Formats: sequence, C-alpha cells, structure tokens
Amino acid sequence: MTIAYQGIGIHSTRAIALGPALVDSRSLATVGHVEISDEQVPAELERLERAIDAARGALEAVRAQIPTQTPQNIAEFIDTHLLMLEDAALVEEVRRIVSAERCSAEWALQQQRDTLVRIFDEMDDPYLRTRRDDVEHVVHQIQSFLLGDSPEPRLPEHDLDGHVVVARDLTPADTILLHHRGIAGFVTEFGGPMSHTAILARSLGVPAVIGVRNITRYIEPREFLVVDGENGTVLCDADDLTIAHFRDRVRAAEARQHRLRRLIGRAARTRDGIAVGLQANLELPEDVETARANGAAGVGLYRTEFLYMNRLDLPDEEEQFASYAAMIEGLGGIPTTIRTLDLGADKDSAAQPIEPSGNPALGLRAIRLCLKEPALFRPQLRAILRASALGPVRLMLPMVSGVREVLTVRHLIEELKRELSAEGLAHDPALPLGAMIEVPAAALAAGAIARHCDFLSIGTNDLIQYTLAIDRLDDAVNDLYDPTHPAILRLIRMTIEAGRARGIPVGMCGEMAGDARFTRLLLGLGLREFSMQPGALLDVKEVVLAADTSTLQRRTEALFARLDEADPQDLLAALNTD
Repeated sequence: MTIAYQGIGIHSTRAIALGPALVDSRSLATVGHVEISDEQVPAELERLERAIDAARGALEAVRAQIPTQTPQNIAEFIDTHLLMLEDAALVEEVRRIVSAERCSAEWALQQQRDTLVRIFDEMDDPYLRTRRDDVEHVVHQIQSFLLGDSPEPRLPEHDLDGHVVVARDLTPADTILLHHRGIAGFVTEFGGPMSHTAILARSLGVPAVIGVRNITRYIEPREFLVVDGENGTVLCDADDLTIAHFRDRVRAAEARQHRLRRLIGRAARTRDGIAVGLQANLELPEDVETARANGAAGVGLYRTEFLYMNRLDLPDEEEQFASYAAMIEGLGGIPTTIRTLDLGADKDSAAQPIEPSGNPALGLRAIRLCLKEPALFRPQLRAILRASALGPVRLMLPMVSGVREVLTVRHLIEELKRELSAEGLAHDPALPLGAMIEVPAAALAAGAIARHCDFLSIGTNDLIQYTLAIDRLDDAVNDLYDPTHPAILRLIRMTIEAGRARGIPVGMCGEMAGDARFTRLLLGLGLREFSMQPGALLDVKEVVLAADTSTLQRRTEALFARLDEADPQDLLAALNTD
C-alpha cells in the first residue's frame, strides 16, 4: 500500500527523484547547563576556539571540493557560513557568556543561538526570516565539534549514487557534498522554500521535499522512495504501476528540458507577431552568468539592498558604482533596471540602525526611508547615475504609494545630475525613472503616477500580500494567497491600462511573472514585459511562443465579465486550453 507524506516541493530542471532511502542517523544533541569555576574559564574558551577552528576547517574543505566550473553563487553559500564564524554577534557573544556566566561553551552557544533565532523569527521579510537556518547550521557545526561528533550526515562512505537522503535537516555544505556524491534527491524534516538549502537544491538541480515532519521516524533504510519536488509529495511502498508512471514523468521532463534549451536565442514573439520582453531578476552581479545562459533579454529587477546587509559600515558611492559597473559589463549591453534599496525595519543594517516598528511591513522602509535619510540615498543615486553611462540602465523606486514620492526623487536626481556634470563625471542625462506598483494605493493611483514615470513594474509578491492581508509564509493563512483573486487581477489590469494610456511600458517582476501557469492570463491582460528568476525564463518563453494574444485578450475580457463568480482554476483552465 502506497503511503504519501506531504511537504514543500523544491525543484528546478529536475522535479522527481526515485531511489532507495539513506536515512541520516544524526539526532539533536541535548545540551544542559553546566557550571564551571573561574579557574576553568580559560580552558573552556580554548576548547571553544578549537571547535570554531575545526568548524572553519570542515567548511573550507567542502569549499575546496567544489569544481572550478561550478557557478560562483554555489561557493558563496559556504562563504556565508565561514563569515558567520567570525561574526561578533555569534562567537564574541558566546565567549562573553562563558566568561560572565561561568558556564560550558555548549550551553553558552545554545543560549546565543536561541537569542539570534528569536530575532530572525520576528523579522517580517521572508528571505531574512529564513536566515535563522544559517544560525542553526553554523551552531550545529561548532556544537558537533564541542561534543566530539562529526557535523556531517552519518551515511555510507560510498555508494550514494542514485539514493534519496532522508534527514532532519541538511546544511548547504551537506547539500553540496551529497550532490557531488551523486544522490538522486533528498527529504528533510525542517526547512523553508527560501532557505539556503532549498535555494541550493534549485541551483544544483536536485529534487527535494522539505518540511516533512518526523519523516526520519517513518522511513526505513533502503526503502524505495519517490520524491515529487513539483507537488511536495514523498511516496513509499509505491506499486510498480505508480513507479512506472513517475519514471515516465522523469523521461518526459528530460525531453522537455532538451527541447527548452533549443529556445535559447530565439526571439520571444507570440504566434500573432507580438514581441514580449523576457527579463531576469538578479540579486548579485554573479547571477549575470545564469541570466545570460538562459537568454534573458535584460534585467527587469536588480535588488541592491544586499550591498547593505551583514556589515558594520555602509557601502560608499565608489563601492556601489563598482558593483553596478561589474554587472553592466557582464550583461554585455542588454538593458538593466536597478531598484533603489528596499532597506528598513525588517531589513536592518548595523551601520544604519532603524527604530523598531510594531508592523515592519508597514513601517519606515524602501523609498520612505531613503527620502527621510538623504545621506543614505544620495550616494546610491549618484552611483546609479554614473553607472548609467556604461550601458542601458533604468532606475526603479520600490514601495511607491503616490505621486509626491516620484516627484521628490525626480527633483533630487536633477540636482545630482548637476553635481556630476560639475565634477566632470559621466552619466545618462535621460536616465529612465520608474515606479514599482506593489501596494494597492499605487495601483489605484497608477494613472497619476504614470504621468511622472518612464515605466512601471508590478511587484506581485507584496501587492498580493497587502491587498489580501495575507502572509504567504504563515501556515495558518497561506492557502488564501491567491494571485487570481478578482481584486488582484483588477489591480494588475488597472496598472497595465494606466501605462498604455500614457504610452509607457509596464512590466511585472514578482513571482507571478515567472510562473508559466499565469503567462497566458497576463498576456491576455496586456502585459508585454516579464521579469523573473533566470531558471523560469525558458518555461515562460515556451508559452509565449505558442500564444495568440488577440485570442487571449478576447478570452480574458469574457472571463472578466464573470470574474467574481468563477473559480480561479476554471479561469486558468479556460485560458490555457487551446
């Protein structure tokens, strides 16, 4: 009898893994409070240092095993954990606790781990909230050496090829090592869709299902598993017919990937001749290679706030200019949209502390913070203006809620252009300025905002959350997170029509743009610029090439006539049926 377990599916180029289970036998160590004497403190601190050094050595050994042809962003996951081993917020505070409270290093480490996890859990930003996993992983590395154990999964030294690893959790280092040892996929009890382990699994093309509670208790070693990373399902004791079905899906997916790769270099144009811009969302200059490899026509969103995170000082104008210049050079002339920093409240910088907000999502952040702190904003605007002389660049403002913010930034930009000209620094005098439409107020005022912008971009992630009052990472309500809710579709159409009326382009850079299920719907609404994670570009392009926009527009109009009564899935089915 087939038994199914449900979790969160993780997949990219591969969605399904089949193979015998290898169960990681590690268990969470119980750490109790152990008092030490004054005389024992120096020895305990030395023991802590040895454990930190051992953890550093283990991570460096993993990094050394990464093949040179592996994309740079893979190694950066290990670099993040190496940097945390030097972070005063972690190690220095543990040293202080040992000395001040006269306790064992294990107990001090556990106390500081609990403190940091609470801080991350209170953050509103979903990406930063999942950084608690990094704290857990680094603490586990140190704790393992303190307890005389190995931090690596307890798995056979050989013969991992084609197996499915089942574990409580996997660190990025575990994931990289297991990938190079040929595992078919993995299943974990913990983890979220934006954790580093999940991101790594997508980057490496390893099918996975995470967040399956207590799965290590139920799976026997060598039990044959089917891991469906597309639907987040793990099957055990599947019959031959079910296994044959999934093997057929694997073969079909491989054939589809081969077919999609042939779309690279082909113009994104619909059957009725409408050109569609398919662009990439980037977070780091190192992501440029992936975007170009997947045929991105440009960058619709470059997030800049990560230049400000995890550091004790603010990046100055020259550092920012160098980062933007490297990205523009790597893109080789395709257009780039740089978003000004979305820092504030939930994304705090140690060098730019912000007063805590009762509701960080609605607090001082993004363009509101920038306009309130010109010393923070001006260097970034100057750096972007200077970078605009190196290639086609657009500047985009996050969290805009009305016209006044756009006009204020326009005046500031004109002032900075005069400064740069006086200093003899090159810049694009006609740098296009756009606004992100990601709060309901901006969508409702899109017509007025469009009069003062050169383009608009719809940020669906926040637009959906703010409109429906739903945190999509909250298990209690995330089933209500619905991109096809009538209110969302009306706000999207309203924004697109506002841009069309003013003759300016309207794009979309939220996750909805990279979900091929919604491509026909968005084309029918009139969207002609999509920006997404680079790995989704070819999936969306395939739909675009097969679409007829005139037919989709007629169908969409008919659907809007019964929008409030229709089931969202029926709407999508009607549009996605040829």
